[in-house]
Amino acid sequence: MGHKVHPTIFRMSTIYRWNSRWFAGNREQYAKFLQQDLKIKKYLGQKVKESGIDCIQIERNAKEIVIILNVAKPGVIIGRGGAGIEELRKDLQKRFFGKTANLKLNVQECSKPNLSSHIVIQSMITDLEKRMPFRRVLKTTIEKVRKAGAQGVKVMVSGRLNGAEIARREMLVSGKIPLQNLRADIDFASEIAQTIYGVIGVKIWIYRGEIFSTKNEATASGK
Repeated sequence: MGHKVHPTIFRMSTIYRWNSRWFAGNREQYAKFLQQDLKIKKYLGQKVKESGIDCIQIERNAKEIVIILNVAKPGVIIGRGGAGIEELRKDLQKRFFGKTANLKLNVQECSKPNLSSHIVIQSMITDLEKRMPFRRVLKTTIEKVRKAGAQGVKVMVSGRLNGAEIARREMLVSGKIPLQNLRADIDFASEIAQTIYGVIGVKIWIYRGEIFSTKNEATASGK
């Protein structure tokens, strides 16, 4: 019997760090912060979906709350003259924090979007929902990721593929995916595509090389 562990949480103590960084004084505060973080990430995932979200980081301290968005297209969020990001900040503050909180919203550009599993999987889901053949989607994704410099990539889809009556699972692998190596920088993402035939599950693993130095460990972030 195999024991499957999430690649990011498996490496959290070595090369990754948490996307939500804060301390809670008691159980009630911890539950409140955790629930609030989940709602914020879900809301932003729908609100700025077109920008290509890599990850959302939330930092809290006694004085302020900082939300950092790593996206492929920051101009979609920032808008003309910064009007878009200011409007989004006011919307978040009104919806989740109230007038008393000091909220800051930062947008950072993802330098290599084709090496981000979350950005790549969003593109795959868009193609699948447009009823493109799943084999073409898998092959195109692998070629795009390998050209970006990945050492290995694995993609998997499961469900009623191409409208078949019986659900099945298909997978393509290129290069190497060392899942048991704690130094391996493996970016993993899983989402679902809503098609007219039902739900199709999509998973992707991207191997971006090994991380050794302390500098990389400090800058690497979990997804």
